[in-house]
Amino acid sequence: MMIRDPFQEGVARGWKVVDAARLDSDREDSADVVIVGSGAGGGIAAEILSRSGLRVIVVEEGPLRSSRDFRMREAEAYPALYQESAARKTADKGINILQGRCVGGSTTVNWTSSFRTPPATLDFWQRQFGLADYTAEALLHWFEMVERRLSISPWLVSPNANNEILRTGAARLGIATQAMRRNVNGCWNLGYCGTGCPSNAKQSMLVTTLPAALELGATVYYGLRAERLAMTGDTVTGLECVAMDAAGIRPRTQRVRLRARHFVLAGGAIGSPALLLRSGAPDPSAQLGRRTFLHPTLVSAALMEAAVDGYSGTPQSLYSDHFLDNLPIDGPLGYKLEAPPLHPVLFATTLQGFGEGHAALMKQFSHAHALLALLRDGFNVASRGGQVRLRDDGTPLLDYPLDDVIWDGARRALLSMAEIQFAAGARKVYAVHEQCSGWDSWAAAKEGIARLPLRPLALRLVSAHVMGGCAMGGDAARSVVDGRGRHHQLGNLTVADGSLFPTSIGANPQQSVYGIVARNISALAQSLSGRPAAALA
Repeated sequence: MMIRDPFQEGVARGWKVVDAARLDSDREDSADVVIVGSGAGGGIAAEILSRSGLRVIVVEEGPLRSSRDFRMREAEAYPALYQESAARKTADKGINILQGRCVGGSTTVNWTSSFRTPPATLDFWQRQFGLADYTAEALLHWFEMVERRLSISPWLVSPNANNEILRTGAARLGIATQAMRRNVNGCWNLGYCGTGCPSNAKQSMLVTTLPAALELGATVYYGLRAERLAMTGDTVTGLECVAMDAAGIRPRTQRVRLRARHFVLAGGAIGSPALLLRSGAPDPSAQLGRRTFLHPTLVSAALMEAAVDGYSGTPQSLYSDHFLDNLPIDGPLGYKLEAPPLHPVLFATTLQGFGEGHAALMKQFSHAHALLALLRDGFNVASRGGQVRLRDDGTPLLDYPLDDVIWDGARRALLSMAEIQFAAGARKVYAVHEQCSGWDSWAAAKEGIARLPLRPLALRLVSAHVMGGCAMGGDAARSVVDGRGRHHQLGNLTVADGSLFPTSIGANPQQSVYGIVARNISALAQSLSGRPAAALA
């Protein structure tokens, strides 16, 4: 069956799409709005601003890949579509960060899990950060709008074996699970969402908002790194960019200078703070790049009697908030439970051990099951998150200290996951820890997890959710931007991505970005165009 490729067809019709790796000279360009980043925030912003009659340029550092390029091969997808070939790490190498770097950003490679911002999170933001209009009621219209636009709804198809194990074990322990909400339309249930959707069923920015903006005359530059903002007083006057080589690794000599009335940063919660830091942006609150949160994530692996084949079928179709709902939001770190997909490269590079021991575990790959616990960081006073800083070459690096509040949550999460896996019939459970050789019973796991030394690099921690670093707030002395994402000191700069969040979300963040950015950018579109903003189609 031949799948239509909207980007291939659009470029053939004359879409303004520029591959910076092919530029043979410097270039200047201008628009009403320049958007840095093409992921969840940048894509939503591009469509709303374009529909409002504004000229838009989108700058994306990563490559353009579309459905004809997505062949469900990890060895191709990770180098092409992810930051640092899916090997981005915190400064001490203690947390591996999966983050998209391509047209569509992380929405091109995520696992489609979609949640409205939890009411408890919004309540906390109102109390602690002066965000009085961040209520569930105020955001309802915007969440409903993006749900219609991106086909977000509960996924009620029978779960694959990997997710069914979560449901079975949890049910036997009296722990509730719920159906995941996903942004898909006509999903083939392949299970390879993380390598790019070959059927265009995933309603990422790649197949929704960016094509809509391009049809309306927007321009997309890809393979182009936003290097620094030029500023005069309290106004951004331009954006200096450098073209990347075809591999997306080394800067070339060609430069692109962009001018606009307004600039929107949507480069992600590491990229957006880094651009402001490189630019020497004003930071009187000393909060730029600080309070960056990751939902530090623990992995518990199990071996089951029957084959699981966790690579097949919807990657995450069930979840449990039991260990969030039953803890105070500002108390010990709670955690959301999910069942991730299992693909050989991702599994092998996360699994503990080496040599013969690692090989022995990999030989049982088809019988392996995995659970994730996403720690809700940023609410407890001891959970201060990390800090984005710059290497000597200007590229970003995230420090994220791992301290007692994280280790406490990690140990409780490992216990919860092991108990669920044994309740579901696991014959052996492994905390993904370098000193864990596995346990044959819940009693042994309970004792073993209590003794595990928890320290960086010994316990494997991962993350696919980067938030904060340009936190919004009502008080300019404690935040980088206001509640609409407008920079407190730079009058024509708006932040429109997960770096806005003053804490983590406590849920997969893509829909929070969609809805909050839709509201904020609609207000911006109205102020720039002088008429009501257009809705997402």
